[in-house]
Amino acid sequence: MRIMSPISAIQTINHPIFKQHKISVQIKRDDQIDKVISGNKWRKLKYNLRHAKAIGADGIITFGGCFSNHIHACALACKQQQLSAIGIIRGEQSNHNNYTLSWAQHWGMQLSFVDRKTYRFRNDLDYLQRLQKQYPNYLIVPEGGSNSLALTGMAEVIDELNHQCEFDTIMSPVGSGGTLAGLILGDKAQHEILGISVLKQQNYLEQHVNELLPEHAKSYQNWQIMNQFHRGGYAKFTPDDAQRIHSFAQHVGVGFEPVYSGKMILALLDLMQAGYFSEHQRIVLLHTGGLQGLAGMFDRGLLAKQDWPELPIAPIKQQSSS
Repeated sequence: MRIMSPISAIQTINHPIFKQHKISVQIKRDDQIDKVISGNKWRKLKYNLRHAKAIGADGIITFGGCFSNHIHACALACKQQQLSAIGIIRGEQSNHNNYTLSWAQHWGMQLSFVDRKTYRFRNDLDYLQRLQKQYPNYLIVPEGGSNSLALTGMAEVIDELNHQCEFDTIMSPVGSGGTLAGLILGDKAQHEILGISVLKQQNYLEQHVNELLPEHAKSYQNWQIMNQFHRGGYAKFTPDDAQRIHSFAQHVGVGFEPVYSGKMILALLDLMQAGYFSEHQRIVLLHTGGLQGLAGMFDRGLLAKQDWPELPIAPIKQQSSS
């Protein structure tokens, strides 16, 4: 992982529904920043890893589920920066050899599996203090990488866009809130910012985004989180949802997955049909990567592999046998 990130491309996409509603749409291709450490994970880790090295930390401790994009990306990023990595994993140890965690271990991450009750303490100050005493020379990075250092990296998206194109609205999927908070910080109330929540929540994300923002940015009123497009909850979607995402991806020639970027696409299409956007509105979609998450869905039979983009890297068992 290079400490300085490349500038991701901006790509215009065409679809009959855009022409019908007289709207222009472009995609900020953060999924192309790096083959593996792509999208918002690259940007959120960038300054966390730089800080870890600056303070002489031995490594990173962080949190995630068994199929976490963040865990997958953090493991390789730490290896590249010659930092140790410890992942506190929500779920059963029987998942240790799935695609995500196999690669994380291959890249040197030490995994510690905890039950859901214990995992709920991941943001609890007492729990984190105990963890820090256990690993005194490690930097603790929250779930999804979402902290003030991550916001600095995500804010750079807006700086890049301001040099690449003119736009009215930027849309992004929202999971842990750090990506959206970074966009708000970088935008300085210049554009409309729409966050599409990928999980069920009752104003938790709005509260968390506000907590992440520095004081001077808490007054910005140009953003909102739309909570009606989660499709049933985190990582949940119907066969019809999957088909709509697949059809859209085939038409525009850009790969998406149904947990994060795909739900943003469905929200865009539904909002257009509802007349949310005015004519000639210029929309930028932030592609936050996450295609590695398809592997777990293939393994569980939730998606047919032939209908979706290839994984960034082959499963580790396949790599080992080749």
